[in-house]
Amino acid sequence: MSKTVVITGASSGAGRAIALVFAKKRESLVLASRNLAALQEVADECQKLGASVTIMACDVTEPGAMINLAAAASEVSGFIDVWVNNAGVLAVGAFDETPVEVLEQVIKTNLMGYIQGAHAVLPYFKKQGKGILINNISIGGFLPVPYGVGYSASKFGLRGFSAALKAELNAFPNIHVCDTFPAFLDTPGIQHAANYTGKQLRPAPPVYDPMRVAQVIVKLTDHPQSETMIGSTSILLRLSYGLFPWITRAIAGSVIKGYFKHADEIAKTDGNVFNDVPYGNAVYGGWGIPGKPKAHRKYITAGVLLGSFALFSLLANKK
Repeated sequence: MSKTVVITGASSGAGRAIALVFAKKRESLVLASRNLAALQEVADECQKLGASVTIMACDVTEPGAMINLAAAASEVSGFIDVWVNNAGVLAVGAFDETPVEVLEQVIKTNLMGYIQGAHAVLPYFKKQGKGILINNISIGGFLPVPYGVGYSASKFGLRGFSAALKAELNAFPNIHVCDTFPAFLDTPGIQHAANYTGKQLRPAPPVYDPMRVAQVIVKLTDHPQSETMIGSTSILLRLSYGLFPWITRAIAGSVIKGYFKHADEIAKTDGNVFNDVPYGNAVYGGWGIPGKPKAHRKYITAGVLLGSFALFSLLANKK
């Protein structure tokens, strides 16, 4: 019997990839996004793969939107098996140069959007006696992002929210809350970002295939786990910040400042923070590094070596 799976932010990037991988299993999909036209494109692809699809245009920040989405999903089969919180936005810029209303909207989308999704679906899970909530968070839940303060606040907040919810649900062994923490992905997300730096943005290499995230999330519906790090880079960055937070922050800040010095100039923009945009609705953003996945290792190794060198240098200077 097919599962009923709800996915927010399903019109592009990781959300679109997640929908396509679930579709290959012929699940009943309920896809949500602000962009109805892009959702219809995803629905058409998923139906060709054998899935039944319901689409719903909604904004996770709007009051009642997630309640309506959960109600619509429940009507599909009378049961909601899986809810994937995935919708998110990004704003890049110096903290004091980023409008407060933009910071607020980033937090409303990334944090409150997930909270409202969980709040809407949990009563169904409790009534059913089971269900799986998946929060696609990102390595940003462990690693602060300079020039992305609102994003960092939302992602760190998500970890706290999810941890508290898991503790609260101890009495419900068949209700699972699963968090995923992927490293940097080859999606259009950076193209959608609000940008107040006046510089062209690019994700830091290595970037990972969003289909890899999708495959992990689909596997979690059969074998739920509390936390899943996706990509060796995410594991290394989590370890680095956990052991040496001060040096990790210093290196991250220096790397980003160095990048801005040489990046091409572009106009500032609010991106898709407040409204959907008519571009970048594919799974991929075109940032991938040519070659097999193991080609990424040189970047990871270089990062570890540079970090270790900087650490030992600083420790030596402190003696």
